[in-house]
Formats: sequence, structure tokens, C-alpha cells
Amino acid sequence: NSQYSFKCKMSSVFTLEEVKKHNNQNSCWIVLFNKVYDVTKFLSDHPGGRKVILRVAGTDASEQFETFHDVQNTLSKFGPELQIGVIGSNNENEDSSESQSLLTQKWGEDIPYAEPYWYQNFKSPFYKETHAKYRILVRNFVENNIKPYIDEWEEAHDYPRELHQQAYEAGIYGSLFPEEYGGTPPEDYDYFHELIFWDEITRCGSGGLTAACFFTLTIALPPILAVGSDYIKNKVAKPCITGEKIIALAVTEPYAGSDVANIQTTAKLIDDEYYLVNGEKKFITSGCKADFFTVAVRTGGKGLSGISILLMEKGMKGFGVRRMKTQGWWCSNTAYLTFDNVKVPKKNLVGMENAGFLAIMLNFNHERFAGCCMGIRGARSMIEQSIKYARIRKTFGKRLIDHQVIRHKIAEMVRRVESTQAYLEQLTFQLANNVDDFKLGGHFALLKVQCTKVLEFCCREAFQIFGGAAYLREGKGRIVERAYREVRVAAIGGGSEEILMDLAMRQAKL
Repeated sequence: NSQYSFKCKMSSVFTLEEVKKHNNQNSCWIVLFNKVYDVTKFLSDHPGGRKVILRVAGTDASEQFETFHDVQNTLSKFGPELQIGVIGSNNENEDSSESQSLLTQKWGEDIPYAEPYWYQNFKSPFYKETHAKYRILVRNFVENNIKPYIDEWEEAHDYPRELHQQAYEAGIYGSLFPEEYGGTPPEDYDYFHELIFWDEITRCGSGGLTAACFFTLTIALPPILAVGSDYIKNKVAKPCITGEKIIALAVTEPYAGSDVANIQTTAKLIDDEYYLVNGEKKFITSGCKADFFTVAVRTGGKGLSGISILLMEKGMKGFGVRRMKTQGWWCSNTAYLTFDNVKVPKKNLVGMENAGFLAIMLNFNHERFAGCCMGIRGARSMIEQSIKYARIRKTFGKRLIDHQVIRHKIAEMVRRVESTQAYLEQLTFQLANNVDDFKLGGHFALLKVQCTKVLEFCCREAFQIFGGAAYLREGKGRIVERAYREVRVAAIGGGSEEILMDLAMRQAKL
């Protein structure tokens, strides 16, 4: 039985003897994981050339295919058009225990440590049936709607805008928000559902897509839901939660990153009717696609007590947007914003004037929580990719995985990931039980540092295991290559390691 699963059309049943007859360029069939593919018309389109396929025409080419391709992704993309049947039987293996609890069944990738422990039939006090069902919902969307296309989107440095609404229709895009604004929270929703959301979304293999399509909504909208007027909530919340509109958070400036108290974008109230906004914002994720912007501005004196939040809209006169060229996160649509005497109606003030920092700060822990979830799944993906590759790549007459030094590299990755997963679940439990945000601030700061350091370590070790294959933006190493480019933004965004560690120690009052 194959460890791989993907949607393909099922047709005829063939024997290997029948397949052997189709072994030339006029009729070229191959077998991949007990499925039969007619690749005759695909020969001229194969990136590696037709001869590579013709060498295995009429045979079971599963081993060769697995050596050079990401099996799940490649067959999900091309398989439905090329598959003509199966070997032996077209009956899929059915789970004989349909009535069995989802929590007592092994689920996910059949690769050691590629999934969180509770996916593999280990016991946990944190998860219920609703979590297992939600896990399936999110994974199905990622497998069918994102992973088959993510390489193409990455190279295009963009993704389809309609993905937002597709995710909403699938029941996941609005799952972190209240029903009154169009949200679709799962049954018995708690923070462990959100942990699952970020964990599963991150499996798409693109930090930029994850950040732009999903993450910015959860950092730009909460301040509006927390302190915004009914007018602003009604204008923004439902269109953004349903994916019709896109919203971005604009706080960081050329002069102020983690130092939010030092922002210099000004907003002066004119005739008690509108604010005149001048300044710049930098590193604004989703900025090129966004319709709305939750913008931190200075309406008062120096420091945190002079900061307010304004809702600004694309198309306002004097509002400029340009794309920034980033090392990673190519799908993120990261933008540089300029405000040149932009008139913003007074009714677009979010909350009270000069009280904006509190609304922003209230979401810091949540922002770092999401970042931690993404970071630890990113690190776990490096384990998965490393094991898959090391099992099939041969050096000096044996598989990479049979070299002790490679096993030790993977063991060290696993040790760090599993211990950090435990820390993440401990703090998720505190969130689920409404422990005070201020009390958790230092812990989330340290956890965010821990997650990104583990991510960076695992990306490096995976790169070493893949060798030159991870230097290419194609082939089996492309996921590791992309992760390696994206790791620095994970370590810096949402608070750099140095600032967060100092924050934790200051809160501890050493």
C-alpha cells in the first residue's frame, strides 16, 4: 500500500503485463504507486526531457519517480489528467473502523515525527473530536487548493485574490471569527482549534502565502473588533471575514519597527471633520492587495500615549503603494506605503484618540502565538522533508538515512521540535483558560524566540542533508530552499529575538 494519497480519476484495471506493451514514444505508460498513467502526450512537456521517461516506459517507475519528485505535490497537479487506471484493483482501502473515534486513529503523513504526536494515536488532554474533524477540514483545503499551485504562485510572486473567498466557502477562512460578522467557528471552538489552523495552513510550504492570505486578517481586524465603532465594524468586518475584501495592518515605519512608541506618521484633525495624514509605512504584508488598512498614526505628543488608529482605504487621494523586493515571502505582496496629505474622515478613528497603542498591544500575544504555531510546523516540515529524502538518496553505496551522522542530525531536529511543541501547548492551554494577557506576555516572547531558533536550526540541518538539491528552486529540495530564505523574517517579524528576550526578563523583574 502506498503512503501517498491524491485525487485521481479511476478507470480501468490493468496488469503489469498489459502495461509492458506500452513502452515507446507512440504509446508510453508507466506505473506509479499502483496507478497507471498514460504519459505519451506529456513526453515533450517533461522538464527533464522525454528520454528520462522513455527509459522506464512500460514499467513500475515508482522508485525513480520518488527519487526526483515531490510525489504528493506532483501527482496532485498532473495525476488527474494522466491517470488511466490502476494495477490489480480499483477498490481503495476502506477504513473498517468508521465508527471509531478519530482521536484513536493514526492520521496524516506516515513519516516519523512529521506530524504532532496526537495525530499518531498518542494520548493528549488537550484535543477532542472537534479538533480532529477541524484538522481534516483545513488539511483538505491545503492539499487540494494550495499545494498543487504554490510553486507556480511563488515564482509569479503572487497568488489569486479569489483564494480568500475559496477558503471562506470551505469553512476555514472565517473560522477564527465570531458568527455575528460572518465567522464560521468550529463546534466548541477554543485556542487549540486555532493552533491546528496555523499548523495545517503552514503545511502549504509558503510563508508568504500564509502571511498574506491568512495571517494579516488576524492582526489587522482584531483592533477594529475590540475598540472600533459600529460604523467601522459594519463597514469592514464582514467583507474581510468572508474574503470579499482584504485588510492589512500598517504600524512599522522606516524609523520605527519593534519600537512602536517612536512612530512618526502624523494625523492632524482639521475642522473636526477629517484627519490629514502624512508619513510612511514599511514592510506592510498584503499591502499591495489590501482594500483596507489599520494604520497607527501619531495624533498626540511623543511616546505611546500619542498614538491612535485610523481605518484607511485604498484609493484615498495622496495614498501611495509600491511593492517591496523581499528575500523571502514572495507571495506576501509586501508594500511600502506613503501618505501625502491624505484626508481621512474623523469617523474612521478606531477607538479613542491617543489610545491606539493599547488596542494594538492587546493583540501582541495572539500575533506571537500564531507565529509560534507556524514556526514549529515549519520546523517539523524540515524533519519530514529530510527523512523522505534521506530514505531514497544514496551515497557511498547506501541510503543517506543509513549513515549515523544523518540519523543524529534528524534526532537533534526532533528533540528540539517535540520539546517546543510541548511548550506551545502549555501556553495554548493558558489562552484557552483566559489567563491574563500581561501575565503571558513574557512567556510568549520566549516561546516565539524558541520557535524561530528551532526553525532556523532545522532549516540549516535540512539544507545540509539535501546538499546541492536544496540550492535549487525546483525538484525535491525546493521546499527546503524556500524555507531557508524565509527563516529570517520569522525571527525578526513580530519582535526580534533580542527585544523579546529582554521584554521577558523585564517583565520577570529580575
